[in-house]
Amino acid sequence: MNWRSEHIWVELLKGSRKRGNFFWACILFLGSLGFLSVGISSYLGKNIISILPSQEILFFPQGVVMSFYGIAGLFISSYLWCTILWNVGSGYDRFDRKEGIVCIFRWGFPGIKRRVFLRFLMRDIQSIRIQVKEGL
Repeated sequence: MNWRSEHIWVELLKGSRKRGNFFWACILFLGSLGFLSVGISSYLGKNIISILPSQEILFFPQGVVMSFYGIAGLFISSYLWCTILWNVGSGYDRFDRKEGIVCIFRWGFPGIKRRVFLRFLMRDIQSIRIQVKEGL
């Protein structure tokens, strides 16, 4: 969503709350839960979830590796969910012709410098290129 008048132009940015991030966070969470449940099932020697048969999987080494992948996936998915919750990368760009000022605001990770606010004079800027890249 953008807002524009005669002298001011404001461009809002979504940040990390994009559909693709929600999709990958859900897929990673469910997949890592599956890996962890198979690893725990192989340790216990019985199926915790009937959809994921794990009686043929030995705990050492396959069950240990699957448990490790499950725990690592849970850490990565929790990182993704935290960036979505904190809305990292969202903000706005404001161009004010009347005042001759360009303002850039972004939300970062929690901490002392969570708010990133930059102000520049338009006379100091030679050119502006705004490009939003999706994915890698």
